Amino acid sequence: MKILIAADGSSYTKCMLAYLAAHDEWLGAGHAYTVMHTVTPVVARAARVIPREVLRSYYEQSAETVFKPIRTFFKKQGIEASFVSEVGDPGVMIARRADAQRVDLVMLGSHGHGSLGNLFLGSVASKVIAGCKAPVLVIR
Repeated sequence: MKILIAADGSSYTKCMLAYLAAHDEWLGAGHAYTVMHTVTPVVARAARVIPREVLRSYYEQSAETVFKPIRTFFKKQGIEASFVSEVGDPGVMIARRADAQRVDLVMLGSHGHGSLGNLFLGSVASKVIAGCKAPVLVIR
């Protein structure tokens, strides 16, 4: 099974990883894991005056801060995973990657805050569910 794990480094990501570790059916060598982090872009006005190399470094460091404990988690489990980061709207980017990679499952933690319409799921989770064809497992 191809599983896309969307991670933002929050306590909700930690809850999702704890859930993953506690359920043998999701954790194992029979699955291919991709861990994805989406960095919110720097405001366009600021991005125009920041050197490209500095901006690229900022995006890479932001992603690596999220990935480092997750890499440790997978290493302790003895499981290989690929790690990708993208810049953009998290809900849209996760859904696009899920469809492009034809994953069998998307896993993500949900903050569950935002407007009244997103009262029970966070806005990112809502966008992912609405935007991709794969099943989405939301951990709260």
